[in-house]
Amino acid sequence: MTTPNRPRLEGQPPAPTGPHAARPATPRPAGGEPKGAARQGVVAALRPDPRKGDGRYPMAWLHIVAPRGAVPTATSRCECGRDRSAVGHGRVLALIDDHAAHRNACPLRTPLEGRAAA
Repeated sequence: MTTPNRPRLEGQPPAPTGPHAARPATPRPAGGEPKGAARQGVVAALRPDPRKGDGRYPMAWLHIVAPRGAVPTATSRCECGRDRSAVGHGRVLALIDDHAAHRNACPLRTPLEGRAAA
């Protein structure tokens, strides 16, 4: 018994009609990746960082939230361990001044040797 012929789908090659021998697979290189594949990845890994800084990095943060018609809040944090917060207009303004004064007194910014020498 034979199956009825079906219409071909566009772009599809016709199905084989008889038995045939399978083609041997192409030989793969022994030992994993092709020669030079690892070197291509290393070149990208050894490139210098394009974002070179000038040696500065943030040490202290002052975060102020003052939505219109609501009570303002502020938080002052430093890497030396200082963590202060304030709620209300007057206290937020005082914390801003205190944060600015802490920049000169922070032990991370002014080492003890520098203060003793001055």
